[in-house]
Amino acid sequence: MSHATLNLPPHATPVPAADSLELAITGMTCAACSSRLEKVLNRLPGVQAAVNLATERAILRFAPGALSLEQAIAAVERAGFGASDARRLEREAERARQHAVWRVEFRHFWIAALLTLPLAAQMPAMFGLWPGGEIHHDFVPRGLQLLLATPVQFWIGARFYRGAWAAVKGGGANMDVLVVLGTSAAYAYSVFVTLAGRHDLHVYFEASAMIITLVLLGKLLEARAKARTTAALDALLRLQPKMARIERDGEVVEVPVESLRPGDAFVLRPGDAVPVDGIVERGESAVSEAMLTGESLPIDKRAGDTVFAATINGNGLLRCRATGVGAHTLLAGIIRLVEQAQGSKAPVQRLADRISAVFVPVVVGIALLTFAAWYAAGGDFQQALINAVAVLVIACPCALGLATPTAIMVGTGQGARAGMLVKNAEALELAERIAVLAVDKTGTLTEGQPALSDVDPVAGWTRARLLGVAAALEQGSAHPIAAAVVAAAKAEGAALPAAEAVRAVGGMGVEGRVGVDGASRAVLLGAPRFLAGRGVALPDGACEALAAGGRTLVAVAVDGVFVGLLGVADRVRVDSAAAVARLQAKGVRVVMLTGDHPATAAAIAHQTGIAEWRAGVLPGDKAAVVDALRSGQVLDAGMGNETGEGAGDGLRSGHAADGAGSGRAPLRVGMAGDGINDAPALAAADVSFAIGVGADVAVEAADITLVRNSLHGVADAIDLSRATLSKIRQNLFFAFVYNALGIPLAAAGLLNPVIAGAAMAMSSVSVVSNSLLLRRWRAGR
Repeated sequence: MSHATLNLPPHATPVPAADSLELAITGMTCAACSSRLEKVLNRLPGVQAAVNLATERAILRFAPGALSLEQAIAAVERAGFGASDARRLEREAERARQHAVWRVEFRHFWIAALLTLPLAAQMPAMFGLWPGGEIHHDFVPRGLQLLLATPVQFWIGARFYRGAWAAVKGGGANMDVLVVLGTSAAYAYSVFVTLAGRHDLHVYFEASAMIITLVLLGKLLEARAKARTTAALDALLRLQPKMARIERDGEVVEVPVESLRPGDAFVLRPGDAVPVDGIVERGESAVSEAMLTGESLPIDKRAGDTVFAATINGNGLLRCRATGVGAHTLLAGIIRLVEQAQGSKAPVQRLADRISAVFVPVVVGIALLTFAAWYAAGGDFQQALINAVAVLVIACPCALGLATPTAIMVGTGQGARAGMLVKNAEALELAERIAVLAVDKTGTLTEGQPALSDVDPVAGWTRARLLGVAAALEQGSAHPIAAAVVAAAKAEGAALPAAEAVRAVGGMGVEGRVGVDGASRAVLLGAPRFLAGRGVALPDGACEALAAGGRTLVAVAVDGVFVGLLGVADRVRVDSAAAVARLQAKGVRVVMLTGDHPATAAAIAHQTGIAEWRAGVLPGDKAAVVDALRSGQVLDAGMGNETGEGAGDGLRSGHAADGAGSGRAPLRVGMAGDGINDAPALAAADVSFAIGVGADVAVEAADITLVRNSLHGVADAIDLSRATLSKIRQNLFFAFVYNALGIPLAAAGLLNPVIAGAAMAMSSVSVVSNSLLLRRWRAGR
């Protein structure tokens, strides 16, 4: 990994923090709850809301001043749920609160289990598993059954009544409604039979009590499994050290990390965890960045290199200066993006949301029809009631609601561990569908750290003179090529004359006035096409020899006369060719876009195995090329355009299999880049990837940020997307099939209510457990 710093923006959400709210929601029990609350919040004027059942969060975006925190919380409470500002919650305090709630529910479950155990003991006789079971199925006196079942129904089960009432009051229905209707019907019928002394009729106290107990058990297992879905994020949080060693009055003392400010000096002893992001001022060591980038080999650090919070120092002693603290460290940025992605919704969730919105009313209708059909068929009220109860308790909208978000939570967490930061769930879903990947050259395929390799002055100009004039014009620029020219001039001791009126021409070069031979002269510096566009005549063949070797060309003109050419070499990353081959093996067309000379582009494309490329692409034109690729057009190999003409040049209609005009859907196009020039194309792509050394604006525009500086990260992201979407499809299949089979079986009288309750309780657990299998995924090379 390069030593360049990745400065993630403080707010990675698509809208400013002032125009968004994140609420912690309490009281949601199933997908119907989250779907109903989302509808309520979206009815607020100017509000776009997304509610996530798995994370128990609601994210609201709105126009400036359109909504206050108090109004949002009031709307949630009117819907029957609780809410608080999630951004003000300390994570440790939130974990403590959740653990306290879990302990209460755990205690309630064991109380319910102890009360239900005597009732369950007679069930083998009910199913004929004991001799004479038809005689002794009431060996627990009915009065005692009533005493045991009542606290389970109304004390332990009070949470279901509260949830059902809140849902009905809010104009909806949820899983609690199904549980309350089913258990209350069984309990009420049993009370009537007991008080009426009808010993010829069976009672179902064990059914109502066991359903509640088993549902509580399912909720406990579900909560435990859901907690494991955030294990990767929790592991990141635990990486942040609590203390830092700083120099104070000539001594090294320990202080809380929270007290550090930018500019503070801190010391890293061998084996220390880096407390904040910083720059090494003195010392040499190797630092393990595996916890942030996934790279196993430690990175050598010396004066001028960057260190990141939570990485581990090796055997050397380092003195560093803090540059990013608190929310402005790389680790904090990673955590922020992971939380944002885990709270977002994937498009595949929409089907489950639509079904869950009508799920409970439909199930209640089926239960009523089941009762009516059985009663009409045989006149057996008891059998009709029990079958209707079985329909109510077998149905479970929880599995539908958890199918997508749990897989997204685990997938994004695994991505963060591998150095991939997914901004939203939609990007993770779309990554697997990428058909074409457009890649920038500099900093993406190459190392992004160019060095001056050639200086070719015309007759009458010396190397030092040409280099000094070029460096004078470039010394105010932060562009990597400018830095390479200035560094070379200083290393060779070239004199840098005064420069004035310097102006950068985006994607092309620089112009200004430089003191040459004692006079202020107009100087142009940049790509050969930039000078040609200004009427500067370049000698025939002056560029081809250098460009053929993969050099980036910088031409210089003084007072409209060409005076020399500079060659800047940017080495191809050692793994770029392998990464391109890996992407192509996945069926992804890799296309290179660069503003460089066609001969340079051809050399880089040949080294990396890329058949389609386009040279001379201005920053604004990259987005147009992305749009053209989406329609199925193909870049002809060698069709570079060094004249700066329109983006359509060098494009032809696509293959018959995927060509434009074939009536097929547009191709999904990804874009990978690292610089400001790439931001328009990143924004235009269906899925965009910012390489780790990228500028903040590229990170902001990208859907997925690759902390590791390698194109392998794009292949890893596609692999992760495919693995995550596979789990989502499996989960949705399980959820749909479970209800599609379970409800008809219950309606047909083939399921005892207790068995139905157990199956309902375990359905959501199975979905979450299947999502947790994603924790086995590892980035591959």
